[in-house]
Amino acid sequence: MKVTLLQHTPDPETAVALAARLCYSPVGIDELREKLSKSDIAAFLDKIMSLGHQSVLEHASFTFGIEGISRATSHQLVRHRLASYSQQSQRYVTHVERFPAVVPPTIAERPELAARFEEQLKALHETYAALVAAGIPAEDARYILPNAAETKIIVTMNGRELLHFFELRCCERAQWEIRAMAVEMLRLVKAVAPTIFRDAGPGCLVGPCPEGTMTCGKIVAVRQRFKEMSA
Repeated sequence: MKVTLLQHTPDPETAVALAARLCYSPVGIDELREKLSKSDIAAFLDKIMSLGHQSVLEHASFTFGIEGISRATSHQLVRHRLASYSQQSQRYVTHVERFPAVVPPTIAERPELAARFEEQLKALHETYAALVAAGIPAEDARYILPNAAETKIIVTMNGRELLHFFELRCCERAQWEIRAMAVEMLRLVKAVAPTIFRDAGPGCLVGPCPEGTMTCGKIVAVRQRFKEMSA
């Protein structure tokens, strides 16, 4: 898996603080920009984050390039509807060579099952290749491709939606692959917007576990891990 922060709103925390300041100020935007100091930015961000006034976070956007994830994970990812997605097409990209695939660690660590998994992937590719060679359109041949097949996707989310995404997908109860992807995305945005994402992560970082009786039971270890990420 490779996750890259391709681009983001220039100086995202200034953009958010300016929007927050405007809501409570009688002066014009140019004057606000001139008067906005780094301490003002930090103070306003602290205030709006503590009050839960997150609409202004929508003025900051972040675009990620994500490669080497499975179709199983991309299907979960696109359920987050307040985002923009551009995904490698299986209609137009034909797998002449064996399609790359993601093998779950629970399978990879068991040699006999990993071998059977690999055999199935090989057989699926051979059938896929035979279909394409016989003139079947790639958009129809792809029906045989598995959820394990790797994909590439570009994703854009605003700051508010990212906080919600991290709350759900950094959770220990999220599937391992999308959790690993979300944690890496969080690491990248913390570097460019540390105040906005200071407390970002699973819901248990700032309160009781939102999973209730379905809790992972690791709240102390989880909090420590995300605390170390911010250090």
